[in-house]
Amino acid sequence: MNQPVEHPAPPDRESVPSEPEQTTPAELRRVVSASLVGTALEWYDFFIYGTAAALVFDEIFFPDAEPAVGTLVAFATFGVAFLFRPVGGFFFGRLGDRIGRRSTLIITTLVMGIATGLIGLLPTYDQIGVWAPVLLVLMRICQGLGAGAEFGGASTLLAEHAPPDRRGYYASYAQTGVQIGLVLGTVSFLLVGMLPDAQLESWGWRIPFLVSFAMIFVTVYVRLRVTESPVFRRMERSRTVVSTPILDTLRMYPRNFLVGIGAHICDTAIVYIFATFSVAYLTNERDQPRWVALTGVILMGLVVIAVQPVYGALSDRIGRKPLNLFSVVFTAAFAFPFFWLLDTEVPVLIWLALIIAGGIGFAPMIAVQPAFYAELFGAGVRYTGFAASREIGAAISGFSPLVAAALLSTAGGSPWLVALWIIFTAVVSLVAFLAARETRTMDIGAVHAYQKGPDDGATATPPTAEDPLETAR
Repeated sequence: MNQPVEHPAPPDRESVPSEPEQTTPAELRRVVSASLVGTALEWYDFFIYGTAAALVFDEIFFPDAEPAVGTLVAFATFGVAFLFRPVGGFFFGRLGDRIGRRSTLIITTLVMGIATGLIGLLPTYDQIGVWAPVLLVLMRICQGLGAGAEFGGASTLLAEHAPPDRRGYYASYAQTGVQIGLVLGTVSFLLVGMLPDAQLESWGWRIPFLVSFAMIFVTVYVRLRVTESPVFRRMERSRTVVSTPILDTLRMYPRNFLVGIGAHICDTAIVYIFATFSVAYLTNERDQPRWVALTGVILMGLVVIAVQPVYGALSDRIGRKPLNLFSVVFTAAFAFPFFWLLDTEVPVLIWLALIIAGGIGFAPMIAVQPAFYAELFGAGVRYTGFAASREIGAAISGFSPLVAAALLSTAGGSPWLVALWIIFTAVVSLVAFLAARETRTMDIGAVHAYQKGPDDGATATPPTAEDPLETAR
């Protein structure tokens, strides 16, 4: 039989009050709003870089390269951030498990927002030569560090505030903020894209990045009004805050950590193929106007925003695993039809391809993702385990636009290799989801909610009546 991992309590633990804690409806609304605003800012920052890389960075920062090579290099700088997202996940995740979720999220907001705003102030290659792309990469690294902990922290805060029977629904709003950031970033480039090419490349591209400075103040203000997670507050009172969250994560949750890595391979790869690579593909290979591609991305984002809470609520009824499995299987099945529709060069069919790919294939797995990852780890190491495992997956597949561009070039402009790449990433995540256990009934408040078994995996511990957090809810 599996034996629980024991963590001796401090001598005076019993003297710590165990009064019921419950997030009020007003507090829960503030947490949802803060997560929406915060993740929207963070991913607005992240996505506008991808759009700029697809449209203008090859000319501004890498003008000496051939057009195809310039696009590849621009996408390579886009992917650099993914190498540093795991670093941010480990560093800020540890911070979040030691000092709290809320305080750490405010720090990541400042890191991400300032780095993005500074990109809008960078001199170009024509002005300072090779130092321009060097500074661009440096700012992209800072973006990666901030992004590496933002989503994990926002999702953890939501999951730990939410009622157990509606955790999937409320936690899905962290992903809704991501899609709002995608839509806002794409809209910003749709607007500045109306400028003549000379003005867009001269100063127009800077505007979406400079807007980030203003958005920082709004996000920090909203997050300062949010209370710390009741789960973390209880750990502080009972003096059960984990001192070595990184080591404990890897020692106690090896199987779930690997599941977390694999689960993020597919959605990372496909979101940047849909939202970034497809823009370059349609404008460069299919001679479509920029507005056609950008409008399609916006429509996809709006549809995903609309259906995410529905998928999140559905996961509370049927579980996280069925939706994850459906999502990756559909994504693989739709890979070739997606490009067939893009190649029609008919705007309505292009938009339909993006809407179907996003609303049916992409949306279920990302709507479930916040609750799914939060439930992979106990409260003591949740921020670290969530952020680090997810961002390692992002690092592995974050170069997807670069890979897709290289595959497209290899195939002489035909997208069939890119479609196979989508199928491959879907298969990787399918294996991870098959290895995962259903966790929607787990005890979100337990410091270590899992125990190691003979297979070195983890099984969920059901809520107990003695747990004051679960009793209150």
